[in-house]
Amino acid sequence: MQGKSKEQFVHSVFESIAPKYDLMNDILSFRRHKAWRKFTMKKMQVFPGSTAIDLCCGTCDWTISLAEASRTGPMVGLDFSQNMLDVGAEKIKQIGLDKQIRLVRGNAMELPFEDNTFDYATIGFALRNVPDLVKVIEEMQRVVKPGGMIVSLELSKPTWQPFKSIYYFYFQQILPLLGKLIVKRYEQYKWLPESLVQFPDHKQLADIFRNTGLTEVQAYPLTGGIAALHIGIKPKEDK
Repeated sequence: MQGKSKEQFVHSVFESIAPKYDLMNDILSFRRHKAWRKFTMKKMQVFPGSTAIDLCCGTCDWTISLAEASRTGPMVGLDFSQNMLDVGAEKIKQIGLDKQIRLVRGNAMELPFEDNTFDYATIGFALRNVPDLVKVIEEMQRVVKPGGMIVSLELSKPTWQPFKSIYYFYFQQILPLLGKLIVKRYEQYKWLPESLVQFPDHKQLADIFRNTGLTEVQAYPLTGGIAALHIGIKPKEDK
């Protein structure tokens, strides 16, 4: 599945699963995604007053964490699924962050922002879904200020046996059935394991970060490698 066809399919997936997305995230990650995000925020050390863009923000959990850490800095959550943004907007309103967070419907490969705008650019559990992950990383680098941070938190490929075999059985056989049972969506959750097959492992993704010009690249496998955090810094002098 390439280019526009992948983009259209992914869009249809997330439009359809938006109401139960948070519940399925718990199931997908063995309820670990909140701990992964907490670890990520600790590594990011978001400073008060800083600004960030959260790409493919979905229902805005990470966008909210960034806003709370910044306290006063303006935040942007961007996603191409209006249904996901609607769920996120309700969360943001309920906790009173609607003045600080602006939600934008847009394409992660063509960000509607000027160069050198944000202190941080983040993407959570979505880099494997985009048609061109290198283009997305380059766009993230473009819109952060020199010295700014690019961060990806993503599902990855476990390497430790026998955990690897158990995880892949769960991911490929059990998860789609849970999707059918809970969300009434089988094909969408059957596709999620397939999206990981061609995705680079944590070492390969770290190399991609470096190849796009990012410096001080760090990669952290999480929970036996089923997820990974990647951090890179935009050079202070553009090359």
